[in-house]
Amino acid sequence: MTKTDIPDLASLFDLTGRRALVTGARSGIGQAACAALAAAGADIVGLGSSPMPETAARITAMGRSFDALEVDLSAAQDFDAVLDRAGPVDILVNNAGQIRRHDLLEFPQSDWDAILQINLTAAFGLAQAAARQMVARGVPGRIVNIASLLSFQGGIRVASYTAAKHGLLGLTRAMSNELAGQGVTVNAIAPGYIATDNTAALRADDDRSQAILERIPAGRWGAPEDLMSAVLFLCAPGSGYVTGSCVTVDGGWMAR
Repeated sequence: MTKTDIPDLASLFDLTGRRALVTGARSGIGQAACAALAAAGADIVGLGSSPMPETAARITAMGRSFDALEVDLSAAQDFDAVLDRAGPVDILVNNAGQIRRHDLLEFPQSDWDAILQINLTAAFGLAQAAARQMVARGVPGRIVNIASLLSFQGGIRVASYTAAKHGLLGLTRAMSNELAGQGVTVNAIAPGYIATDNTAALRADDDRSQAILERIPAGRWGAPEDLMSAVLFLCAPGSGYVTGSCVTVDGGWMAR
């Protein structure tokens, strides 16, 4: 390979002119994903169930546009209509998710259904609708699903969340097989124990928090910003030959 064969590094991660739809954009990992993509030049559509002024302010301060899209993913939706409201997008980050904890023998059907709807059914509907749009437009698309360490493990008291995250990783692989030849990549990121609303109960439990920290080789809870580089990589032009993969960002948890 000669020097002329080596692409400009900045161009590999340049998202100028791209438009990204990020779900669960109000805070945490979703807001960090918005910031990472905006920093690379993308304009952002943030999807959430309530207003997200903090995310909007953060993105517009970076000189990028931010459009808020209020959608309740806990309810059945016409996802093609949701994508029509979002406008043409080149990138989808499926981040929205919830977790509910109960002992297995008392796990209510309502919480099973609710978590599968938000974490898996809505993610599939949005990814399918986004892929339809990307393929029809003939653009190189990027879909990134936020999975979990519980895509690989069983967990405790989180049966519906574990089932949904296992399903989301399987969906990532299945979609990648069908879309790779049409210029759309589908990948996942599995965060470790990140300081977000979903882990507030664990962090408030001193014994459980300490046990978790003792098992993380990095010795700390992750921050949403720890996922920014992985999000950017999987959404960037330079990752066009990466599909069906799952990147763990876990401080070494899975290697332990």
